[in-house]
Amino acid sequence: MPGTHEIEVFKYHLQRGYIFTSTEPVMVTTVVGSCVAVCLYDRRLKCGGMNHFLYPKAGRRDRTTPQFGNVAVPALIRMMVSQGSRVEDMEAQIFGGATTGPRDRRDMGSRNVKIARKILKKKGIPIVSEDVGGIKGRRVLFHTFTNESMVMKTSKVRRGDFYPYRERLTAS
Repeated sequence: MPGTHEIEVFKYHLQRGYIFTSTEPVMVTTVVGSCVAVCLYDRRLKCGGMNHFLYPKAGRRDRTTPQFGNVAVPALIRMMVSQGSRVEDMEAQIFGGATTGPRDRRDMGSRNVKIARKILKKKGIPIVSEDVGGIKGRRVLFHTFTNESMVMKTSKVRRGDFYPYRERLTAS
């Protein structure tokens, strides 16, 4: 169609305990169960990022890694700011926090969602969308340029869901 501009989009799969940001259009994917993925979007610069954390809070200072929500959410915000974003231009989406089964007595999913909401509220970043809780895992796709997201729910999260771009070796 004349006058239409197509944007090339790269793909990136975010693994558990990691953070990704980009000023370029990227389709970021991840798979969460009781883990939580927070997506941040800058309305002014049209860029975004995602984290994927497993636990709500780090118990000891020497374990302050993005595996913990109280580390991953502020770190994602700082990374966006370091790329030129302003907190007042950001909005968030939250995904995950499922109950993983009868053995999940500590309700890890609910606690993960709670810490994400608490930090975003404290920073003044509105949550514009969320798909959290329940008993199903989620494959999340997030477009950093448009702030569009898609969630596919599944009853069974498979190992391959975490590494969709890894080549499978076959025995000959």
